[in-house]
Amino acid sequence: MITVSEPHNEQKVLMENIQPNNIEQDNITSKTRIKKEMHALQKIGERLIGLNSNQLREFCLPDTLFEAIIQAKQIKKNGARRRQIQYIGKLIREIEITKIKEKLSTWDGISTQHTAWIYQIERWRKNLLKDENALAEFTQQYPEANLQRIKTLIRNTHKEIIYNKPPKNFRALFHELQISIPKITNQDNMEID
Repeated sequence: MITVSEPHNEQKVLMENIQPNNIEQDNITSKTRIKKEMHALQKIGERLIGLNSNQLREFCLPDTLFEAIIQAKQIKKNGARRRQIQYIGKLIREIEITKIKEKLSTWDGISTQHTAWIYQIERWRKNLLKDENALAEFTQQYPEANLQRIKTLIRNTHKEIIYNKPPKNFRALFHELQISIPKITNQDNMEID
């Protein structure tokens, strides 16, 4: 009987040791989650610091938060700036941030779309200068483009390259392609999906 009760007691001791560890693990996880959320709020604060005053006014921020962001823009020392960002993160915790996140992501989307449009224009310019068949493809895709002007700019750009002249027509070709290729909008993305 003594041998049976000892393992039973050992199991009881093991179970008691396991349960507090699980509770501690849950506390560590929640502390970690809280820290991650705080860092995310601080990153939003850093993004807000990067905006100009007019953009900040679009968010309708509380006065204390707005003033803290303005002060953070003036701080140059890293330690003081870090503390100010932490303070901004604390202030952001007290307000509803979904609208702020939505507006920032909208602005990011517009920027991403504009960058994609510029890259598309750059690819077309590169292809038009390299490949003679690219003009036919461009004509099919953008029939409203001023093809005569584009042909002239392509020819003049080749001459600039040969004679090692400044890239005046190279830039003009890019500008003409900007006029010919429509900007990518959210509605265009919806149609593609």
